[in-house]
Amino acid sequence: MNAGTVIDHAAPPAARARLVAPVLAANAARIEADRALTPEVLDALHGAGLFRCLLPRRFGGEEVRPADFVRMVIEIAREDASTAWCIGQGSGCSMAAAYLKPAIADDIWGGDRRAVLAWGMGPGSIARVVDGGYRVTGRWQFASGNKHATWLGGHCWVEERDGSFRTGPDGGRMERTMLFPRATPAFTDAWQVMGLRGTGSDTYEVTDLFVADDYTVCRDIDAERHNSGMLYQFTTTHLYASAFASVGLGIARGMLDAFVGLARAKTPTATSRALRDSPTVQRDLALAEGKWRAARAGLLNCLDETWDSVAASGRMTLDQKIDIRLATTFAIHQAKEVVDICWREAGATAIFDSQPFERRFRDMHAVTQQVQGRMTHLEAVGLHLLGGEPNRRFL
Repeated sequence: MNAGTVIDHAAPPAARARLVAPVLAANAARIEADRALTPEVLDALHGAGLFRCLLPRRFGGEEVRPADFVRMVIEIAREDASTAWCIGQGSGCSMAAAYLKPAIADDIWGGDRRAVLAWGMGPGSIARVVDGGYRVTGRWQFASGNKHATWLGGHCWVEERDGSFRTGPDGGRMERTMLFPRATPAFTDAWQVMGLRGTGSDTYEVTDLFVADDYTVCRDIDAERHNSGMLYQFTTTHLYASAFASVGLGIARGMLDAFVGLARAKTPTATSRALRDSPTVQRDLALAEGKWRAARAGLLNCLDETWDSVAASGRMTLDQKIDIRLATTFAIHQAKEVVDICWREAGATAIFDSQPFERRFRDMHAVTQQVQGRMTHLEAVGLHLLGGEPNRRFL
């Protein structure tokens, strides 16, 4: 992509992502070193509209099918996982617009084509009910993409005026998200990590901050949803899980492509046989390619089948939620296996910063550590298949 590139905004998101790919490749090292997306990358992403795929159309978004979103994130992650992660995070956050009063969502996204909402995790953060809204005190971690965000959110437990905590239908404490401009909180530079460095996922906090009630949201609660579009029959958890599985698949695709290039050219030290002529390498490459294709196809088919079913019935079943959880967690760990195969067979070449393996290896192993990659999710799937009642927190 160069200054003369014309983006067709009617094209599928994956096609637009492929046009942005050269900018990502040219900036990947700077993104990691600076722990932030570069201005050139942000210009390209916003120019292609890639932060707006899951935003409601009435605020300048696209409301794309989840499978089309997955295809786009994979293309971005082939070149730079941190950029893809930020796209996934910001896009998932943008689904909150469907649950806000339209005038508030328009204030955040409608007037600024470069608007991005980001948030992180903050167990124990409290929003105390007061006249007109809440007094908020909290500290949140893992705010991926906050350096280019325009707004931030803070998930909080709600403390009623009598000191009790608001509860949900399951009897547990209900979480509500407070929204405020990015300039509001204090930040701590805490993102010194092994992988996904470019996400700049720093920590932020506020103390006794007033947030008006209209600038708060309970995500994925039908009673608060203002948009009836098909996309919002899926929850933010479904799209986060799909996005981060797509990051893993994109990393694995980039790793596979790099390994094929290496194997065609390399003859390992102290041998006379080219890497490509090794039966072990041939077998392992075929196995890795099969794992990648199966994981990608499983995720895309699951999302497309669910979309079509929900479009016909108007509701998503527990079985379909289980299917999404299985497809996303499975894809993350199959992608890791692909990356590990390529890493092993690339030999000592893989450890050099100048080669296209080392950063992808670190990024992939960072992806598996995120909440969507927890292997315990498969316990919930197995319990459901056996007729039990799984915890629905991540379904």
